[in-house]
Amino acid sequence: MSEVRTPSPRERLHELFLKVDSFFARAQGRHGEALTCRAGCDDCCRRRFSVTTIEAAAVLEALDHLPAEERQRVAARAADPSGTVCPALGEDGRCAVYEARPTICRTHGLPIRFTERKAGRSLPVVDACPKNFVGQDLGSMDPSSVLDQTTLSTVLAALDAAYADAEGLSRGQRIEMTALCAP
Repeated sequence: MSEVRTPSPRERLHELFLKVDSFFARAQGRHGEALTCRAGCDDCCRRRFSVTTIEAAAVLEALDHLPAEERQRVAARAADPSGTVCPALGEDGRCAVYEARPTICRTHGLPIRFTERKAGRSLPVVDACPKNFVGQDLGSMDPSSVLDQTTLSTVLAALDAAYADAEGLSRGQRIEMTALCAP
């Protein structure tokens, strides 16, 4: 009898990315024009952010596969101290590392359920990009159309912890995208 191979944390991350991308595609199919995300829309990329170590490894691998000129452009954007956008965002509004983009990028635009603490109570909130679902009550959306942030964050944290353990890294580290993309 052959031994069953356990997928690596990076392979599991790829599986998670596929699931999130599939969820996004289903949401687009269900909600059509209400979900306005498309290639070239980059409002959600106009900020600086950090990623988990496992996501950082995927981004670094994608950066290594870019042509030298594109890597130089990304590095220049990362090194710009006045920069306010993700350094992977190109002049054309597209992501240089799109296939390896982190979870936060894959979920932007979707209706997301998260817990907000108000007056000592934890309340569920559903929110989405203000360009999407205009005029719709997000709180009354079909739950199958809403991504649960707590579940997604828990899965990502578990994968990141397994990756950190396998690589001999400290758990729970976050890495700025600017640091990943810098020369």
